[in-house]
Amino acid sequence: MKRLLIIEDDQALAAILARRLTRHGFECRLCHDASQAVAQAEVFSPSHILLDMKLAQANGLSLIAPLRKLLPKVVMVLLTGFASIATAVEAIRLGADNYLAKPVDTQTLLNALEMEIQSSVSEDEIDDSPLNPKRLEWEHIQQVLNANQGNVSATARQLGMHRRTLQRKLLKKPVGETGGTK
Repeated sequence: MKRLLIIEDDQALAAILARRLTRHGFECRLCHDASQAVAQAEVFSPSHILLDMKLAQANGLSLIAPLRKLLPKVVMVLLTGFASIATAVEAIRLGADNYLAKPVDTQTLLNALEMEIQSSVSEDEIDDSPLNPKRLEWEHIQQVLNANQGNVSATARQLGMHRRTLQRKLLKKPVGETGGTK
């Protein structure tokens, strides 16, 4: 079985990714803290790593070199909600095998993690439905809120919306990955 370490500070997204990839033959372990990522990798010894670029106050780019040194043959994919050519080039230069922008569908993720999996998985088995727009909005709001250390007013200014509108959106529960509410 392929062993996948998911290093992602958004616990809901990490759980969704783990659930999806477990269905495709990966044994998944989650790590939500950049400071514990290398220790988790050493203990778990994964064959694959899915690494978020923005981990609370840390930067996933800084973890690529230590993880690559510890596990030289690991397949490492960097995920980001803030894709740019400069960070893609930097991630590959530092040792990542691939770089994907969020949101990412299951098929694209599988292709990035392991090229031969593409031929062994039938199209019927892959959940390639796009994430619900409300779920994407919720995740983006949470990411900006985290970047502003929970400051709702600063987050509202950055998102270009009224503070009360943002507060109403924050009171709603996030919607599930395919459209229903949790």
